[in-house]
Amino acid sequence: MRATFSRLRRRHKVLIGLAVVAVAAGLTALPNSSTAYADIHSSRSAIKGVDGKDYWVENHLVTSAINLSHRAIKSQARKPEYLIVWAGDSNIADTVVPDIKNLPGSLANTVDKVKNALPGPDFLAVLDATEGSPTYGKVLNTGTVGPLVENEPHHMQYVWHKGEKIYAGGLYSAATYVFDVSKLPALSLSGISLPSQTLCGSVPDAYWVLKDGTAYGTYMGGPVAPGPCRYTHGEVRTGNGFAGTPGEVVRFGKQAQNLSESPAALPTAEDSKLCLNTPSLGTPSCANPHGIQVREDLNAMVTSDFAEPRTIILDPVKAPSPNLRRTTIRTWDISDRNHPKVKSLSYLPVGPRANPSDVLHQENRAVMETTVTNLPEHKGAFAETMQGGAIYYTPDITSAHPVWREVFDDTAADKHLNGGVGSGAGDNGGWVQTSPDDKTLYHGIIGRTPGTLGPSDPGTAGGVWAIDISKLVDAGEGYDCKIETKSDIHNGGSGDDCPSLISALPINPGKAAAGPHWGALDNLELEDGYYHETDEPKRLATADYFVARTGLDGDHKVCMVDIDEDGKLSLDKAFKDEQTGHPCVSFNRKTWPHGAFGNAKPHSMLFVAADEDTR
Repeated sequence: MRATFSRLRRRHKVLIGLAVVAVAAGLTALPNSSTAYADIHSSRSAIKGVDGKDYWVENHLVTSAINLSHRAIKSQARKPEYLIVWAGDSNIADTVVPDIKNLPGSLANTVDKVKNALPGPDFLAVLDATEGSPTYGKVLNTGTVGPLVENEPHHMQYVWHKGEKIYAGGLYSAATYVFDVSKLPALSLSGISLPSQTLCGSVPDAYWVLKDGTAYGTYMGGPVAPGPCRYTHGEVRTGNGFAGTPGEVVRFGKQAQNLSESPAALPTAEDSKLCLNTPSLGTPSCANPHGIQVREDLNAMVTSDFAEPRTIILDPVKAPSPNLRRTTIRTWDISDRNHPKVKSLSYLPVGPRANPSDVLHQENRAVMETTVTNLPEHKGAFAETMQGGAIYYTPDITSAHPVWREVFDDTAADKHLNGGVGSGAGDNGGWVQTSPDDKTLYHGIIGRTPGTLGPSDPGTAGGVWAIDISKLVDAGEGYDCKIETKSDIHNGGSGDDCPSLISALPINPGKAAAGPHWGALDNLELEDGYYHETDEPKRLATADYFVARTGLDGDHKVCMVDIDEDGKLSLDKAFKDEQTGHPCVSFNRKTWPHGAFGNAKPHSMLFVAADEDTR
């Protein structure tokens, strides 16, 4: 309570100070309507792609809001901070199978996307994330990309550091964009990688930026064309085509140039039962890398295999077999940064919740994300499963044969989002991230869709939660934590070093499958008038959207969450939508700075400040 009061008092002082400044300067708040976008300054940053065509990001800067914010902030000797959100246009192409079955007569009455049926531009939204700013939460710029549409904007890197470019992927277009954010709120395009430049992979997912500014990216899907594909260093793997298997890891330069492509698949067959491929491969593989995190000091990388993605991208139906949802995780040797090599392949074990008649929701199913520890004395990493609803851990990613063990069942946290009841099975967990000091693990949960576990299943609500992992990571290889019994499922495991729940915050409480898929920690803190990186983030942001064609469309809201000194999570109600006045910024709106294109789908976000404001 004392920590919460202290934070509220600090925020109150900032708000009062900025309000006084705004009044003294004759500044007024922007109207809560589409007229807020009347004063737009547009500028385009364009480059030539390898195909000879022009590709661009076009800024639509809301000059009145930017000026209002900057004058108020400057008078307090502060600097602006931004939340960059990678978002896609919502349109008729996002229609899911249950709606398609109703064609043609009822579609117009049941699907809002028809109102903006034709594809509009995808974009980076630049939101004011400066706490206490008179335009806090408002859209300051939308940087629309072109000429490609229907990119299905997906992930960027997990955290931004001073001087980095932003690497952002298009799930459907198989394009990787590289943006320059050094002069925020304006954006420029540094480069674009097209499918013809990454022939051995498709469906880009996530990125990790190295200290030299280059980046690794996971390409979850198989080669652009079916058949054998030769990688940069001569390896050959045979794949079943775009959005199939096996995927790869690409290293990109700062202008999106392809520095290397490395196979995620082993040269020999992987488990033929667990690694189902459609169409089948002569050398079965589970290599569909989704999450990626790196420890450069250890020359180690971890990638998590999620699913063979073609069923999501090419045909929006549920996978015909649970064995298209992967149970595998890979560690890599990156001693040669330009030639990463798979060092180990691990199959996560099934836990005590296992139901032989429901393989899809066993604990180890659909390894979406992974996160590494950060401090030199720690070598461990975590992984989470989207369909399985569990957290796994290994204490040493440098080991030739790392041992992964379940250390937390989502049930122990999800029940706090659902009135004390519920199960982690099928809870659609996504974002997972260790704090920079290795004390806390944060996790975003969409929640379970009604009917997932049977006709009487009401589903579960989602949210974001934090668990204390300090004892576990400090224990090293001798840790005791186990999840072996039904009691362990509900109570957080047996062993003195098991993770323990710090806080669980519902997002859209009481509404099934409407929580966040993604999140980002704010690693920037204002000191001496400039932003510095902090080991103890004071807030995080979440986004309520996955992939519309899967049926997990969410409500398209971006929320700000405070992290108090005691670790408790609370919704930042000052981070409001500029048009509705409600907490969280809704991407469902008629008008944007770039025009009346209707609803948009926010998938991922980063906290960023201009280079000149960062030390």
